Amino acid sequence: MPDDTKSGDDQRPDEPEAPSPEGEDDKFRPDAIAARVASLGEETELDRIAREEEKKLHERKKQTKGKRGLEAAASKRLAKIGEGTVKRPAFAADAIAPEADPLIERARRAGQWIKEHGQLAGAIATVAVLGIGGALGWMAWQDKRQAEASAVLAQAFADERGHVSTKEDDDEDDAKSRPVLYPTFKSTTERRDAALAKYRQVESKYPGTGAAYLARLSEAGLLLDQSDAKGALAAYDEVKASPLAQADVEVRGRAVEGIGFADELLAQTDAAAKEKHLDDALSAYKQLEQLDAKGFKELGMYHQARVLQAKGDKDKAIELLKDVHKRVTEPGASHPFSYLEFVVEDRLRALDPSALPPKAPKMGGPGGNIDTSDPQIQELLRKLQEQQQKGGAPK
Repeated sequence: MPDDTKSGDDQRPDEPEAPSPEGEDDKFRPDAIAARVASLGEETELDRIAREEEKKLHERKKQTKGKRGLEAAASKRLAKIGEGTVKRPAFAADAIAPEADPLIERARRAGQWIKEHGQLAGAIATVAVLGIGGALGWMAWQDKRQAEASAVLAQAFADERGHVSTKEDDDEDDAKSRPVLYPTFKSTTERRDAALAKYRQVESKYPGTGAAYLARLSEAGLLLDQSDAKGALAAYDEVKASPLAQADVEVRGRAVEGIGFADELLAQTDAAAKEKHLDDALSAYKQLEQLDAKGFKELGMYHQARVLQAKGDKDKAIELLKDVHKRVTEPGASHPFSYLEFVVEDRLRALDPSALPPKAPKMGGPGGNIDTSDPQIQELLRKLQEQQQKGGAPK
């Protein structure tokens, strides 16, 4: 009977030899390949090409041992496939190679830094919270400051528009029962001084606020009333250059118009430099014409016509007045400066009576037409309005 038992050194001829992990790369060496070719017989051309390709492959394997970046990460992941002890990622971020997403890598490093520098990170967070709290507190303080400035500014407006009366009111109960919108002053000078004091209070106590710039603008108008042309010009220039004027075209327009008024007043008081001041006023009114706000174009043109008339250029003044009149009387169009229609017509008729038809009488009387642009007539109309508000008639 054949002996089925074999010695420990014997192996079955049909069983393949177990691969040796240590010699895995040895079979790709040129001498190993040459030995295999020799064992097969004479090398053919195809065998030679295959040997060359195997040699190149072996060289490439040697050169790619130092893998980096995505290839290294992929190789590490592939090496773990099939292993039973592969660690499953606890978070989605751990499932992505840091090399594949720089943002994730930076976040991971930031988290690691916070863990290693806990006290410093806490201090930074505290500073940030304090900074935000300080900013919110500053904003609240600014809001409170703006509200206080606006309250004083409203009082100044009320003083400027206050009543002037020398009559003593004997019936105190009746005076208390009437709603008082504006205070009463004994003279226009007292009224103006009271308003100026409050405007200057807003400017000094709340500098840099919108209310302070508006107070400065109103102060400039009162300085013009006092014939203080230089003081008014300085105030208007300051408002024109303010952040409020840059943001609000209405404020900028009022400042530019005021500069023109101040220059015209200087032309009246400084005869030696009259032409220079008139040219400065004309330049200011041209700026007013260019402002991007409804009504300023026509207003600037009207003021230019006045200055041109003062300079003796009657024809150019008439031309501008006709243009303005056409614009402000266009059917269906509204204008923010409604008085322009009347003052333009009066001035145009004075310069060129044939430019417009005769003015129809609006107020009766043997004297004929009444010019509503006349300062005396305007003062009478103002008194009539005040008396109507008080419930009486002018005296």
